[in-house]
Amino acid sequence: MNTFARMIGTVFGTGYLRPAPGTWGSLVALPLGWALHVLGGAPLLGVGIILAIVAGWWATAQMTAGQADHDPSEIVIDEVAGQWIALMALSLPATRHGLDITALWPGWIAAFALFRLFDIWKPWLVGWADRRGDALGVMLDDVIAGVFAAICVTIIGGAWHGMMG
Repeated sequence: MNTFARMIGTVFGTGYLRPAPGTWGSLVALPLGWALHVLGGAPLLGVGIILAIVAGWWATAQMTAGQADHDPSEIVIDEVAGQWIALMALSLPATRHGLDITALWPGWIAAFALFRLFDIWKPWLVGWADRRGDALGVMLDDVIAGVFAAICVTIIGGAWHGMMG
């Protein structure tokens, strides 16, 4: 197997941590997402998301070629991409308003928890993508879970700040 693909797919071995490698992947995504935001705001995080999706799709295809399991648990680059999408709901307003993104810490907790919820529960489109049974589906289910989480974080943040002034 391609070593480079394995490094990308497992996010430098994070996917081998047990228990719950997907949760470990999401946790690793948090400081990496913070670093991207600090270095370049929402635009750099957006580039990171695109690169993670494209590289993850390729790495997943490489790692699962000829295998019966289309989504082995050690592949966690999909969790990184999805978690970064959820964090975009914080990065965009922080970039736009010049806020320290760590001041939005309740949003970080919500983004993490909601992303994990949607990734594990697999409602509607998340489940549809997961059932594709191919490398794109492995990436898409987490991308969609990240979008759902970002929408929820945005709604919660808007409601909170709208009511609390």
